[in-house]
Amino acid sequence: MYSYRIEQAIRAAAVLHKNQLRKGSMPFPYITHLVATAFTLHDYTDDEDVIIAALLHDTLEDTDYTIDELQEDFGGKVRDLVEAVTEPKSTPEQKISFKEKKRIYAEQLKKAPEGSLLVAAADKIHNFRTTVEDYTDDHERFIQDFGKNFEERLESYQNIANVINNRLSGRILAEFNHVFEEYKQFLYHVKETEDSKYTI
Repeated sequence: MYSYRIEQAIRAAAVLHKNQLRKGSMPFPYITHLVATAFTLHDYTDDEDVIIAALLHDTLEDTDYTIDELQEDFGGKVRDLVEAVTEPKSTPEQKISFKEKKRIYAEQLKKAPEGSLLVAAADKIHNFRTTVEDYTDDHERFIQDFGKNFEERLESYQNIANVINNRLSGRILAEFNHVFEEYKQFLYHVKETEDSKYTI
């Protein structure tokens, strides 16, 4: 699918995230994740607004782009789709923990539009898949980038997965569950490797 609005969303995402890099073995520009998320959804929906929301799903969370600007540029439906997959921001005055951010995110998904669930699933598919690909042979780098909170990470993502499983169906759910299972096995392996260092 290609359209003028999708082109505008790609350009907006590229500019808004221009100084951001992905975590991983190679510091790829962040736009690669957004395009990959949209490409993933292309297999499951022909809804232009959902594709645009996939391209812009991290703008409210990770840039200075405002919800009013998002609505003005891309309309109310895209605004609603993106808002539902936006985690709360920490501020200098209030630090929000990883676990709390994911809890709030999961609660938002329970009442989010179906398009937001599609974006969330595609986002996690790409994040989980690239994490396994990038860190399988470099556990130390994974710990350096993400820390050792293995149980908290697993619990938080399992809660999100439960919502996605309750609200989505079809081929994208099958892909999501397959990739999530690979990610869980990866985390178990990293944890076991880390724990073995302290076993006498």
